[in-house]
Amino acid sequence: MPRISTYFLKRNPGLYHKSDNCYIQRVNLPPLRAKPEERTKLKKRIVHVKNLFYSCIIASFLLMAPLVARADNTYPVVLVHGFMGWGSDEMGGYRYWGGFFNLEKYLESQGYEVYIVSIGPISSNWERAVETYYQLKGGQVDYGKGHSEKWGVIQKPDGKTYEGLYPSWDADHPVHVIGHSMGGQTARMLQYLIGQESYEDSARTAAEESTLLGQSHAGWIRSISTIATPHNGTTLSDIRKEKIPFLEYLIGIVGLVDTDFYEFDLEQWNFEREEEESWVDYYRRMRNHPAWETKNFSGWDLSLDGAQQLNTVVTADINVYYFSLVTTCTVLDSTTGHHSPRENMSLLLRRKGRILGSERIEWGNGQLTDSTWFENDGVVNTISQYGPTTGLNGPDPITPYESGTRLQPGRWYVLGPYRMDHWYILGHTGLDGDQRAEIGELFTNHFRLLWSLPE
Repeated sequence: MPRISTYFLKRNPGLYHKSDNCYIQRVNLPPLRAKPEERTKLKKRIVHVKNLFYSCIIASFLLMAPLVARADNTYPVVLVHGFMGWGSDEMGGYRYWGGFFNLEKYLESQGYEVYIVSIGPISSNWERAVETYYQLKGGQVDYGKGHSEKWGVIQKPDGKTYEGLYPSWDADHPVHVIGHSMGGQTARMLQYLIGQESYEDSARTAAEESTLLGQSHAGWIRSISTIATPHNGTTLSDIRKEKIPFLEYLIGIVGLVDTDFYEFDLEQWNFEREEEESWVDYYRRMRNHPAWETKNFSGWDLSLDGAQQLNTVVTADINVYYFSLVTTCTVLDSTTGHHSPRENMSLLLRRKGRILGSERIEWGNGQLTDSTWFENDGVVNTISQYGPTTGLNGPDPITPYESGTRLQPGRWYVLGPYRMDHWYILGHTGLDGDQRAEIGELFTNHFRLLWSLPE
């Protein structure tokens, strides 16, 4: 019991009485059978106290409301899929973001504004970033005259014109961008393209004429979050060319669901799916296209040397907040020094996990990756997910995220590692109720973090 000071007792006589060397507060209750006038007085006192209580509650909300409005932003969140990804209506009821769990609708039910883009699943990061811009802002896709002439692609494909998911997008109405896997690289490329003026020629004498490339759009992106992104490349992109069939995992996924609407979106290559063409034949024909062997393609961007080239050009913007969500699903084998899949890694990924966990890959300069590259999530080496570090101009600033600390733009904050494989973190592989709640909570917590950033 709290101690009562002598001063307080003197100032409040009759409030306490002494019993067994301690003071007990007096409570003056009305008699059980009080007189009518006493009951009337008591009722008035109760009403007065209730009114005072409700007034305090209302005043508290009025005082707090301006603080919440000043502290939070409510910018939309854009979700960018990775390599071999798809849009909301391309794979029947199986969604890239959530699998059979409609993650988009779940997040909207939590009060967030969400937009999902559907861009070239195997295109280069440049072309994917351009498509992301026009799908959000609206208009005719324009890859740029310089890019189109360099790589021999159609500059303005007729079939790629969009009304715009978020036409009001500008510096006064910015967005948060979240990219999974290669989608994280694409998000960074998008920030690079909107943050500067591009030119048609290497001498930089003629500016591009497109609304995206011909001018700078500073401040249009507030934050970039990457999930299991191969910032420094994945050794799987190099391994698969020789060791196992290319795209084996995703071909298996595609074979399990409705693929009537799945497209590689390669009109810029003058390549389209033929009528009544099976998905397997469509894939094989695409695999033999000459563009596959160029550097204007996802295979190059995902490689160690391709990622290094990207990291040299695309660096952290000092006005953008960056977050990387890291995944791992292997465990060290102390006898071999290699990494083996955990029990919770998808069966479709375990073969890849073992190869990633034991193979060393050669960089373009002849050096081999070391054992720090063995830990992985079944598709991407974990060490590559923390942030860009291999650019010739040095690494981006990277630090662990700590709740409650003051965040700075231009720096990568690492969340995780999460013990999930490359697809589980999106809600794939047939989640039960508890797992869906886990994924839903993970995304809700991160969205809450994004909305806590200053305007």
